[in-house]
Amino acid sequence: MNQIIPKPENLAKLVFIVRGEKVLLDADLADLYDVATKVLNQAVKRNLDRFPADFMFQLTPEEWEGMRSQIVTSCPSSSPMKSQTVTASRRKLSAIPYAFTEQGVAMLSSVLRSQRAVEVNIAIMRTFVQLRRLMDSNRDLRLRIEAMETRYDEQFSQVFEAIKQLITEDKTRKAKRPIGFL
Repeated sequence: MNQIIPKPENLAKLVFIVRGEKVLLDADLADLYDVATKVLNQAVKRNLDRFPADFMFQLTPEEWEGMRSQIVTSCPSSSPMKSQTVTASRRKLSAIPYAFTEQGVAMLSSVLRSQRAVEVNIAIMRTFVQLRRLMDSNRDLRLRIEAMETRYDEQFSQVFEAIKQLITEDKTRKAKRPIGFL
């Protein structure tokens, strides 16, 4: 099994946006927990009451096909997203993955009780927090840039107005008849 070091910088590349939710796929989680995907899914099925639709859902065939083609075509074999490429290529279309939201991943810790599961869950929670902070900081940055654009647009409009006045004054000065001998 591919044992990924559970650090946020390694986990962030495993997070996808599906149906407006940040999710991790079952095969990637199984790799992280160092269990077979089948074992992870069996543990979840034995505890389905802990995984409502907002914690875990199965991708539609269309979602999976779209993700699979994007992952495989956009990632060369030397890519840091190699695990996703492998995940996408090792599955048959009939084995459509389950996607786990942040809450679903947290719930996995109550289903998978190994020390590895605890470490991985902590790292995944930290990753989700970092992604949320990054999105918030990008939103803040966008708002600051928009405010600066507005402010500078006003200042530049004042500069352009002053330049127009200088040009107008220059034309009126040239139109005056010179004083003195001709």
